[in-house]
Amino acid sequence: MPHPGTNAAELIDARIAELGDWRGATLARMRDLIRQAVPEIVEEWKWRGVPVWSHHGIICTGETYKAVVKLTFAKGAALDDPAKLFNASLEGNTRRAIDIREGAAIDDTAFVALIRAASALNASRKR
Repeated sequence: MPHPGTNAAELIDARIAELGDWRGATLARMRDLIRQAVPEIVEEWKWRGVPVWSHHGIICTGETYKAVVKLTFAKGAALDDPAKLFNASLEGNTRRAIDIREGAAIDDTAFVALIRAASALNASRKR
């Protein structure tokens, strides 16, 4: 259970450490790419334990399950995805997700572009 006053970055660090397996390593890698893509991104901890990355609104969440690390993009349906990274939650009108299974390869360049596009979309809707 988080201690009062613990910031989101520390809670995300703790989640990565507590996983201690490929899921922690995957979440850490994706987090690094998210921070590279949008250096001013805000890390949050919501819904009783979900890492969230925001910039002008939520960009994506990072949930961990037994078989996948799931990155859900809040406005993913509105984003171009030429590299076809989205492979889950494809039926909805708003969200899209990337399910990463153990050993799966993710195109870093395409992922960074997707994060930047999500940030730009959020910024354009704030005006």
